Amino acid sequence: MLINLNLPHYSMKPLFIAGPCVIESQELLEQTACTLTKIANATGAEMIFKASFDKANRTSLHSFRGPGLERGLQMLADIRDKHGLRITTDIHESYQAAAAGEVCDILQIPAFLCRQTDLLVAAAHTGRIVNIKKAQFLSGEDMRFPVEKVREAGGTEVWLTERGNTFGYNNLVVDFRNLPLMRQWADRVVMDCTHSVQRPGGGNGCTSGDRQYVPAMALAAKAFGAQGYFFEVHPDPDHALSDGPNMLYLHQLQDVVEALLKDSPTAL
Repeated sequence: MLINLNLPHYSMKPLFIAGPCVIESQELLEQTACTLTKIANATGAEMIFKASFDKANRTSLHSFRGPGLERGLQMLADIRDKHGLRITTDIHESYQAAAAGEVCDILQIPAFLCRQTDLLVAAAHTGRIVNIKKAQFLSGEDMRFPVEKVREAGGTEVWLTERGNTFGYNNLVVDFRNLPLMRQWADRVVMDCTHSVQRPGGGNGCTSGDRQYVPAMALAAKAFGAQGYFFEVHPDPDHALSDGPNMLYLHQLQDVVEALLKDSPTAL
């Protein structure tokens, strides 16, 4: 039996955030952006382009991190200007917020950093949408407080993203109840369907994952009322420079988007 939760924005049209984990090359960004544009044209879905200019929390000191702030933001700006897609990227330090806010429509706060007050306040001051990823060590109820920090610092639109909880042992567990819980405070609640299948640190010095469960994670999140879906995608995940084991193949993305857009019950 379906229960109407009567929460604001419950039935808003879902959007899709997708892109490679990290900026590897302009060619990769271009290939991905072309695919997102094709999917948007075919389905009518809003596709938001995501890629990181720097991955500051890699498992190993020797892992690839990206092109850095200045070059990375220029590459993202080129994608925005050419394809007309909204752009998001993650920031790790407060000094990055203003520059990223000049290029990106949405600033993403990494899960490990969602309690960092200076980072949240700097993101709020840009006037951009702030998407806060729920920490692997926090409950859905705990995310009220990062949202309050952003709003009290002047942020006008705040999203929250679920990505699972860790109990050690190189694994994550998703409590899908967090999605309706977090809607109490967020303007939009997003499901991170690829990071939620990670096995953090489970790859002998890098993060492993189980990408075969990504579509099921997305459909489960739909049943709990997700208002957006986050997918890291790559044309060749097995050779990606970051997060390959949990990334979806780029050519599979349209099928997943179409499945999520089909009419079906969206909440328990």
